[in-house]
Amino acid sequence: MTATDPALTALAQGWCALSLLHGKIETHIERALQARHDLSAREYSLLDVLSRQHDGEGGHLQMKQVADAVVLSQSATTRLVTRLEDRGLLERYLCPTDRRGIYTNVTESGLKLLEEARPTNDTALREALDEAAENPELAPLVRAVETLKAPVPA
Repeated sequence: MTATDPALTALAQGWCALSLLHGKIETHIERALQARHDLSAREYSLLDVLSRQHDGEGGHLQMKQVADAVVLSQSATTRLVTRLEDRGLLERYLCPTDRRGIYTNVTESGLKLLEEARPTNDTALREALDEAAENPELAPLVRAVETLKAPVPA
């Protein structure tokens, strides 16, 4: 394949459309969360990911797993965790079985804010998808997103 290959051009156009859809959704959600809850989309995502942890075997995420889940570098994730910890929304503590491991849990205040922000996030997502569906280039991607199911853990 060459750079002028029609298949590559179509692939690049598809990637641009997907990137545009993602940007529109993230911007819409960001504005809604900031305005109503003083949360960024990344902060919301981090609270959401960490709220799904549970006690017991395999119930806590390592910082690398958290970074992967919120699509940030480990250093950016650490800064984000520190910001939310400073606001009293998260707390860190040492792993009881491996003193090198650090766990992060959502505090009661963090869970309360997450519960309040979830409808805002969901509404903003729906609004962004509805708006994008009006664009003929983005409509097929919106339909694909709407049919996706959450992956079932193995």
